[in-house]
Amino acid sequence: MKHIINLYENINETARNNSDCPHVVLPEEIFFTISIAGVLENLIVLLAVIKNKTLQAPMYFFICSLAISDMLGSLYKILENILIMLRNMGYLKPRGSFETTADDIIDSLFILSLLGSIFSLSVIAADRYITIFHALQYHSIVTARRAAAVLAVIWTCCTCSGITMVIFSHSIPTVITFTSLFPLMLVFILCLYVHMFLLARAHARKISTLSRANMRGAITLTILLGVFIFCWAPFVLHILLMTFCPNNPYCACYMSLFQVNGMLIMCNAVIDPFIYAFRSPELREAFKKMIFCSRYP
Repeated sequence: MKHIINLYENINETARNNSDCPHVVLPEEIFFTISIAGVLENLIVLLAVIKNKTLQAPMYFFICSLAISDMLGSLYKILENILIMLRNMGYLKPRGSFETTADDIIDSLFILSLLGSIFSLSVIAADRYITIFHALQYHSIVTARRAAAVLAVIWTCCTCSGITMVIFSHSIPTVITFTSLFPLMLVFILCLYVHMFLLARAHARKISTLSRANMRGAITLTILLGVFIFCWAPFVLHILLMTFCPNNPYCACYMSLFQVNGMLIMCNAVIDPFIYAFRSPELREAFKKMIFCSRYP
């Protein structure tokens, strides 16, 4: 994000000098390659669900929402690299009105990616909960129309929030709001997991009769959540340290890994489609049909 990078570049030089940690710089080619792979992989996920009628169910709608979030995160970096390239070639006036507007739009995509991922994972967790403990009523509770309505509300809120956060990005309350969504999502999903565990103990026989597909979906969510935390938590921590202790040498030492943390975010978009393919036989079959140009039912 432009605003984060600008703040990072303005960190007190004394803190950097007091830190023994060198600033880690990664080649832009690495970011660009990973971002391209992330866009293509998640686009394949979207096309597989769109073209395969057997995958057009609420659960896969929610997975598509997460895929869109990942794709936006990768697209952000691609557009940022193109903007930097055009500026270096002299086609854009540095800090001109067009570049400033383009930066704000690109930053909105980045924030939208994080917010979309948070809410998509949360709604997937709620879907898995209903699937496991209200299996008989699932199709009456989670209909395609309701799933579409929930996703429409989520993405409308995420879009408005993303624009608002970019406008007020230098405000500390904005930073606190932005970073607090991350632990709030974890608390929500953790509460669902604890409740699921307690119900599972109380209804052990009933749970044992559940279909393996439902349990596989819960395990898939756990893997997706673990990867999301691993890839995004270092960046969220970076924002907090940069806001509240920018002059501390230890904070500056951690912040020297800014580009490494950014690369982890890009990797999240590449890893998730592999998780879908590995955990879902239906998606794996759809991918094979797309690759070998087979006809869809």
